[in-house]
Amino acid sequence: MALGRGDISHDLAQYIVEAATNTRDGFWGLLAKGATFKSIGRKRTVQGRALIAAHREGLRAAEHLAARHLADWRSGRSTPVTQALEGAAAMFSTLKPGERLRYDWPTTTGHLHAPG
Repeated sequence: MALGRGDISHDLAQYIVEAATNTRDGFWGLLAKGATFKSIGRKRTVQGRALIAAHREGLRAAEHLAARHLADWRSGRSTPVTQALEGAAAMFSTLKPGERLRYDWPTTTGHLHAPG
C-alpha cells in the first residue's frame, strides 16, 4: 500500500472508508467483484476493465468520500468512520519491517501478520 502522510496509508484509509460506509462501487468494492486495475499488478481482463468502466462515477464518488472523511478525521472532527480510522491508524503505526495488515472485505477490523 502506498504511504500517506505517516498516520495511515492512502490505500488503507480508502479501504476503511469504503468498508465502513458500505460503498461497493469504489476501488476496493470493485476489486472484490473482479475489477482489474493496473495499480494492483494483476493481468487486466476484459471483464475487469468493463467493471471499472461501468462504475467510473462510483469510483470518483468513493475517492471524494474518503478524502472528506480523512480531512474531517485529521482535523479532529468526528464522522461515522472515525473509530474505524483510529483503529486502522493505530495498527498501521505499529507495523515493523516485514509485517502486514490483513483485512477481509468488507470488514473494518484488521489483523497483524508477522513475517514467516
